[in-house]
Amino acid sequence: MASNDNPRHSDRPKASSLKPIRQVVPFLKPYTSRLLLALTCLIIAAAAALGMPVAIRYAIDYGFSNIDPATINHYFLGLLALSFVYALFSAMRYYFVMWIGERVVADIRAAVFRHVVKMSPEFFEVTRTGEVLSRLTTDTTLVQSVVGAGMSIALRSSFMLLGGLIMLFITSSRLTVLILVLVPLVVFPILLYGKKIRRLSRASQDRIADASSIAGESLNAIQIVQAFTLEAFQGDRFAASVETAFRTARRRLRASSLLSGTIVLVSFAAIIAVLWAGAHAVVQGTLSAGTLSQFLLYATMVAGSTTALGEVWGDVQRAAGAMERLIELLNTQPVIKIPIQPVSLPTPAQGRLRLDAITFNYPSRPLDPALDHFSLAIEPGENIALVGPSGAGKSTVFQLLLRFYDPRQGRILLDGVDIVSAHPAEVRQRIGIVPQNTILFAASAMENIRYGRPDASSDEIKDAARAALADEFIERLPEGYASFLGEKGVRLSGGQQQRIAIARAILKNPAILLLDEATSSLDAESERLVQEALEHLMYQRTTIVIAHRLATVKKADRIVVMDKGHIIDSGRHDELMQKSGLYARLATLQFTATKDMESQEVAGKLEIQTR
Repeated sequence: MASNDNPRHSDRPKASSLKPIRQVVPFLKPYTSRLLLALTCLIIAAAAALGMPVAIRYAIDYGFSNIDPATINHYFLGLLALSFVYALFSAMRYYFVMWIGERVVADIRAAVFRHVVKMSPEFFEVTRTGEVLSRLTTDTTLVQSVVGAGMSIALRSSFMLLGGLIMLFITSSRLTVLILVLVPLVVFPILLYGKKIRRLSRASQDRIADASSIAGESLNAIQIVQAFTLEAFQGDRFAASVETAFRTARRRLRASSLLSGTIVLVSFAAIIAVLWAGAHAVVQGTLSAGTLSQFLLYATMVAGSTTALGEVWGDVQRAAGAMERLIELLNTQPVIKIPIQPVSLPTPAQGRLRLDAITFNYPSRPLDPALDHFSLAIEPGENIALVGPSGAGKSTVFQLLLRFYDPRQGRILLDGVDIVSAHPAEVRQRIGIVPQNTILFAASAMENIRYGRPDASSDEIKDAARAALADEFIERLPEGYASFLGEKGVRLSGGQQQRIAIARAILKNPAILLLDEATSSLDAESERLVQEALEHLMYQRTTIVIAHRLATVKKADRIVVMDKGHIIDSGRHDELMQKSGLYARLATLQFTATKDMESQEVAGKLEIQTR
């Protein structure tokens, strides 16, 4: 994959701005009304808060000097009313802003995942699953902290800062000028350390992604890890990765702490300086005690808001790095393009295929052609067996038919339409596949079969299970079709997993069926049941089988012998055996050996039964 399509952090350009955060704006637009409601609540709450120092000033200057208790009550009731308004609208502002944050991040997660699952296999050749999961979880959580609580604090602090500065100027312009002179001392550290924190945050997220990748890789292969007693090795490997992430996070925390401490120190030093100047003014009689109290309260608001903005700024830097990683995923385009005006496939589906002079190289092996001027025509309902040594290109044919990749040269016609000009989803809807290594999901038996056709009814799913001979063991499960099969279907045997996969393909009812010899790793009894289920599935369908067993080959209408991306020969079993070519050698070595193993297995079972 070209580097511009690869989201690996080693290829990432270094950000020098907060532009990635702007990418959140499109996700905010659908909730403009709620955002405006939150702003309204914010303005009212801020106005109430800014009104409190004025009430306190009058209480000090006039309430304390007046003997009438009713006057004092009047000012303090006003303070209580302002407090109630402030509390009510602050709570409403917090709820609306946090709701927006949760909603926007949920939308971002969904958008990123929907985009990732559309990526071509080429994308996953260079991008680790753990890296993607880290971006979907950790990175979106960082963005949420800014869009939710961070945005709430930032909006409140910004209004309080602006309003506080205005009220400071109204209260005492001379003292306000002194504060404004000190403001650059607060802004300078933010500008100085902001870029560094953003860079360290991005690096920290990359290290966390590395650790997630190692953990996911180990857990997905836990049986191999334990079988080879690699628990300690993998544990040390993960611990080393986590330690690297911690060291990177420590550098970020050091910079963030220094920034936060500097802002607090400078802010309160400014307040102390202003308070010192104000105290002298009160002594000189040019400023009343109430006015100084009002000014001090506004100055505290301004300092507190500035400190809060400084802390949020650090979170914004981290979120910018996280959003940058998410945007990289969203901007990565799949290699398999959907045509602007897709050509519709003819209906009803016929199942006719033609591969015309196909030449293809995997991106990871650009100099080694997997198929070289490969041509093959398959008629509707024909049963084709692909035979050849490892690396002959058999699986590549499946990959290209499903349009996981596009050939470098040549074309593939499905029912007379070049699949490059058709919509990939429409092409794949006409093709069913039963892989050698069954893929089951962490769901119930019914839901795993339903993946064949998501809109299928329960009765249709059960009919497909019966046709695949899966009904008999599903009904014996503790909860029948509602039984949880475990991650990757670990609660089922290999033969049972294959029959679930066959039921899924039967439910899909495709015109073309691809079988990667679904019985090659099963015992004789499981193979018999799976083979019987496959016969139901293959009936009146165009079928292409990657064959490893003699029984499968003999049933094929035509055997296509492949080697190094070329078709070496084709014909029926007896014809090819008479030619004494590659097929005859493969049949002698591979198929005969398989048959002998099956005979030994049957003989062993008979011997056990006769003891």
